[in-house]
Amino acid sequence: MLSVIFDGDLSFNRQVNSVVRSSFFQLRAISKIWHFLSPSNLERLIHALISSRLDYCNSLYHGISQAAISCLQLIQNVAARLLTRSKKRDHIIPMLASLHWLPIHFTINFKILLIVYKSLHGLAPISLNFLPFTEPQDPQIHPLWHVGCAPFIEKKAGNRAFSIAAPRLWNSLPEAIRQAESVDAFKRYLKTHFYSLFSVSILCILLIVFNLSFPFLSDSPGFKLCLNMSLF
Repeated sequence: MLSVIFDGDLSFNRQVNSVVRSSFFQLRAISKIWHFLSPSNLERLIHALISSRLDYCNSLYHGISQAAISCLQLIQNVAARLLTRSKKRDHIIPMLASLHWLPIHFTINFKILLIVYKSLHGLAPISLNFLPFTEPQDPQIHPLWHVGCAPFIEKKAGNRAFSIAAPRLWNSLPEAIRQAESVDAFKRYLKTHFYSLFSVSILCILLIVFNLSFPFLSDSPGFKLCLNMSLF
C-alpha cells in the first residue's frame, strides 16, 4: 500500500526510515539472486523495487535534514554498486554517471521543477495550476517562464512549501531551460544542467581536499585558476 508518513514537525524522518528499511530488505533479497539475472533484468528489478521507492513523492523531501538525505543517498549508492557489480572501495560518482542517475538531492529538485513546467504549460492537474507567473509582453518571442514567488516565511517548514520553494528553484534556472519546447526537451536540458552542477561541486571538493593536503600549492597561479574555473 502506497502512503507517506508525516511527522508532527514535517521532518519526514519516519518516512525516510521506512523507505530505507524496506529498500535494504529488497536489496538483500536481490543480492542473493543477482548472479542468476542478466544485466537488463537486474536493472529492471532495481528500478521496480528500489528506484520506485526513492522517487515516490520525493518532492516532499525538499528541505529535510542532510542526515535524512544521506540515508536515501546510501540506498541509491548500494543499488548502483549492485547494478554495476563493482567493489565496495570503488568510488560511487563514476557509477552514478555511468547509470545516468542523479544524486538524491537533484532528483528531488528535478521532480519539483518538472511539476512547475507542466503547471505552466497546462499539462498538470488543475489542482496544481495555481502558480502566479509574469505574463510576457510578446508570447511569440518570450514564452512565459518567470514564476512569481510567495512572500518569505521566517519558519523553516513554511519555506519548504511548494508555493515558495518551487518558484525559487524555477527562477534560478537558466532561461534556455525554462523555455524548453517540450516536456522531453525540458527533462533533457534539466538533467544535463544538474549533471554540470554535480560535476562542479565534486571538482570544488577535490580542490579543497588537494589544498588541505598540499597547502604550499594553494598560492600558485595554476591552483587559483583551477579554483576560479570550478566556481564559475
